[in-house]
Parts: sequence; C-alpha cells; structure tokens
Amino acid sequence: MECISVFDMLKIGVGPSSSHTLGPWRAAERWIKELKTANKFDKVEAISVDLYGSLSLTGKGHATDYAVMLGLSGANPETVPTADIDKTVATIKNTKTLLFNGEKPLAFSPETDIVFNRKFLPFHSNGMTFTAIINGRKSKSTFYSIGGGFVVKEERTNHKRNFEIKCTFPYPIDKGTELLQFCKNLNLPISQVVLENEKSIRSEEDIDSELQRIWDTMLECMYIGCHKEGNLPGGLNVRRRAYDMHQNLKGERPYSNPIEWIYSIRDTEVKFRQIIKWVSCFALAVNEVNASLGRVVTAPTNGSAGVIPAVLMYYLVIENHDGNFEDIKRFLLVAGEIGSIFKKGATISAAMGGCQAEIGVSSAMAAGALTELLGGTPEQVLVAAEIAMEHHLGLTCDPIGGLVQIPCIERNAMGAIKAINAAELALDTNPENVKVPLDKVVNTMWETAKDMHSKYKETSEGGLAVGVYLTDC
Repeated sequence: MECISVFDMLKIGVGPSSSHTLGPWRAAERWIKELKTANKFDKVEAISVDLYGSLSLTGKGHATDYAVMLGLSGANPETVPTADIDKTVATIKNTKTLLFNGEKPLAFSPETDIVFNRKFLPFHSNGMTFTAIINGRKSKSTFYSIGGGFVVKEERTNHKRNFEIKCTFPYPIDKGTELLQFCKNLNLPISQVVLENEKSIRSEEDIDSELQRIWDTMLECMYIGCHKEGNLPGGLNVRRRAYDMHQNLKGERPYSNPIEWIYSIRDTEVKFRQIIKWVSCFALAVNEVNASLGRVVTAPTNGSAGVIPAVLMYYLVIENHDGNFEDIKRFLLVAGEIGSIFKKGATISAAMGGCQAEIGVSSAMAAGALTELLGGTPEQVLVAAEIAMEHHLGLTCDPIGGLVQIPCIERNAMGAIKAINAAELALDTNPENVKVPLDKVVNTMWETAKDMHSKYKETSEGGLAVGVYLTDC
C-alpha cells in the first residue's frame, strides 16, 4: 500500500495544469537530481526534451513547454515569482540559451529542443523523455506525469520498487471501508485518524504550518482572481468573470487584504441566489488565476483547484462566521484523505480518466470535508463523497484549444455547488440505507475511465474541443 500524505494531494504550484505543467516541471527537477547523483551534470554538453501523447497534444495550451524550461532552469514552482515567468521564457527563446539548473549555460532552442510527439508511450499517456549529450553520447531518462503533480518512472511497477513504497502509516488506508473501521476502532472522526497518520511522518507543528500555508495560498488565489479584470491569455479571449461577479456581490465594508475581505463578505446579503453566486465566484477566481500561470494549490489537480477553496470559503463566510484554523485544518485533512482513496483505487489524471478524475474527485473531496465540519458522522462523510462523484461519472475532458479555460473554469463552479448539495443530502441520509458505498463508486469511476474513448481524455480531439472552432471564439 502506498503512503499518500495530505500534502501529496494538496501541493502548491503554478498553473494551468498539474499533470501538464507541474508534473513536467517536477520531472525536470528530478532529472537534474539524477544527473547530479550520477556525477554527470557537469559533463552535460546539450539537452533536449521529447513530449508524448496527451502532453504533446495539449502541451502548448497547458504551458508544458514553459514548465519544462522553468524546471530545467532550476526555478521552484512553489516560490518562483509568477510575474517573472514570461520574462524567463522570453530570455531563453531570444538568446537560444538556457541556464541549466541556474548553474550551467547551454545552447537551447525551444523550437527544436522541445519536441511534441503525437505518439503515446505504452505506460501512461503523459510521457516525457529528457536527453543529455555527455561525451558525445546520449543519456536518456523517461518520466510520466500521472496527475496531481505526481511523477513516476516505469520501473516503479517492479516488485522491488513496490516493496520499497509499502505504507508505514500506523493506520494504512486503501479503501473507504478501512477508513471507517479505523474511525470505529479508535472512536475518532476522519480528520483525527488522518492527523494521526500525518503525525507519524512530521510534527504537528509542521503539519499546522504547512496546512496554514496551503490555505493562505488558496485564499490569496481567490482574492487575486476576484480583483483582476480583463481577458485570459491563450487566444480564446475569455473574459475573467470573477471580477465582474465580485463587483456585483461585494458590500460596503472596506478591506485591504484577504483576511479583512472575509469579514467584509460576512456582512453581505446571503439569500440563496447570492450564496450560489459567491461560491461560483470563488471557484471561478481560482481557476482564472490558474489559467494565467498563477500560483494555486492542486486539489487534487490544478484544473480542479477551485472546488475545495470555494467550498471551504463558503463554510467560513456563510455557514460559520466563527470558523477558525481548526476548521480549516479538519477540512483539508478530510479532503486530502478522500482524494488519496480515489488516487489509489482509480485515478486523478484527466489524461487517464477524463474530467471525472479531476472535477469529480475534487467535488467528492470537498463534499466529504464539508460534511464533517457540519457535524456529519464518518459514514455520512463518505456518503457525501460518493454522492458527489456519482453525479460526475463519465465527465469528459475536452478543453477547447488545449487550454484549461473552456469548459474547465466553469466546471469548478459546478463541482463546488454539487459538493455543497451532496453534503446536505448526506447529512439527511441514514448511511445504513445507502445502496452505493464509496468504494463501489471509486471502482465504477475507474471502469468508466477505462471504457472512455481516448479522445475524451485531455487530447482536445473530441467533445467541445472539436465541436467549437477557435474562430468561433
């Protein structure tokens, strides 16, 4: 059983895609580390990158080439100033030189040294091969971006590697039934069981600090998205809608930072229509930031990054005006655990499972987390997660122009609303009467993913991606 921490599911990075941007970025970092470990880095004479399958088909729209160049340059996606990204890439393009890991200048032309191959590698649809010329000979290393910023090599599937990653958590969880059994045996809510696992690998002070950093990033992302107008980059001329919605929703109370903003929202009108608009506004804001190479938190992916912060913000500004860090902590712990169950039992990669693997999973994560905060039992938490996913089954990934904009941004708003609805349904449900358990819907989602035609799996070769022409936009 693989250990998947909450901090594996919720990672800070740069948009627009966890699998097509953050994954290749991290792969470049890992390749550099490989070269250094093997004492080959200083001997590198030239480098090139081949992108395969979905990384190739939608790589331009997902800024995969940007991610590769930034990763090879030694930039950290968690800390790199996002305003400097375009400048860094432009310098590489104009000078035909890349400062390898910030240390070694190499001749590098993105037009010829980053190759987009339509061919799919057999192991995973998001494959990439890094090549270094050392003493006139080629040294290659292939990585796979499997969703949510996770990167693996094919040899991970062999017996020895699997043995090395066996779980060391005190309460190893692979399925929902196992999670519920631990809750029952320990007489603890889901968040506390997850916390005990996290405490086995880091201190509670570090857990709190990192969770606070994740929430701060989410909150700042919503704040930026709600206060920036104009069109998104990429050529579709998609207008940012969060700004306009926020202008119509915000109240009279002044504010100057994200924390004061929360209090100002609490003073606004909270009729049903306004609540729907606020939740949608929060979700749209995050994914508009994501679409413009902004900093977001994978939840569980960049393309679905708006659902969890929107639902958590809903709880803080609508449901509980006394909500504090302990509530935020519990929410993120539960959400992360539900996401890990989907990753272990199915996939969080749209290139493998369509958008059900992104928006569907994020909606399930948010629904379950909200249910615990609203007083639901562990059983009701999993009922909420199941309901949310059940009504995303079969959702395709068909981004127009290969950009994480249409229909991706709106889908975050819909996923957030569904999550809240699923939580309310679960709270009024006796789990003993439920016919479809969470583990069954996880399995069904994976079977659906395997049956889904490849053109609906982040290739921009089906659905809206071919039904709507770029000239229409």
